[in-house]
Amino acid sequence: MNITFRQIRYFIAVAEARSVSAGSTAVGISQSAVTDAIRTLEIETGVKLFYRHPKGVTLTREGHKFLRHARSIINAVADLADGVTHDQVAATGTIKIGVTPVVTGYFLSDVLSRFRRIFPQITVNLVEDKRDYIEHLLVNGELDLGVMIVSNLEQRAAIDYEVMLRSECRAWLAPWHPLSEVDMLSLADLENEPVIALSLDEMDGLIEGIWSKFDHPPQVNYRTSSMEGVRSLVGTGAGITILPDLVYRPWSLDGDRIIAKRPRESLPTVDIGIAWRRLTRHSEPATLFMETVHEQRR
Repeated sequence: MNITFRQIRYFIAVAEARSVSAGSTAVGISQSAVTDAIRTLEIETGVKLFYRHPKGVTLTREGHKFLRHARSIINAVADLADGVTHDQVAATGTIKIGVTPVVTGYFLSDVLSRFRRIFPQITVNLVEDKRDYIEHLLVNGELDLGVMIVSNLEQRAAIDYEVMLRSECRAWLAPWHPLSEVDMLSLADLENEPVIALSLDEMDGLIEGIWSKFDHPPQVNYRTSSMEGVRSLVGTGAGITILPDLVYRPWSLDGDRIIAKRPRESLPTVDIGIAWRRLTRHSEPATLFMETVHEQRR
């Protein structure tokens, strides 16, 4: 298999921009060169990486798998550079981090993988729980850091935080839903639709909050704490949902397609960040972990 580092960079740019033209702009290369690179990757891997459509591209199931490996390659190269220019790999110690469920599954794994590679002698202990309990542990000094959805923090007087990722919200629909063809979708178009609410990491409150802000109360027909349950219900046409791009995947476990459309109204973002007790002096492992998250963000 003859795959180049440059082709991987172009692929990641297109996947993140969901458009060949926008991806080519991001890397400063002509659109034809990026198109050729993607075509070569598909030939070399023997799989289709993107669905093409008039508004851009969407990753296939194989494309999502390839994206994860591609990012690992990019991170590994960055780690090599870090290892050459820094002697921090000798750092030792333990860090205790509180996390919430959505963060564990959709944000933390890549950061932890990078951190373990660079600092193999630092032990990371994770505590997963609800946001309010993680806040309690932070304020009591029982955790070094929290990595969580910080949009809903309650104890802001005692906790400092830094936003690492702002994830926009979109409406999820089955591809054959009548509203899937509406160019300028509005919340008003959705107000009579059966709604599927994800009862995980306070995501169900997100839906109520969005509709109450725009005076379109949701008709919640299903509540589930399973992300895959939401995807299956949407994919089979049981209803629609509104969730952040962070957790979006274009298919369910059974292979039913799901599309995501941005409503005309400006929706709140779901913000993921690092939190710590105010006036805390960070240990070396905690400081190094925060620096790793910053590098991953860049």
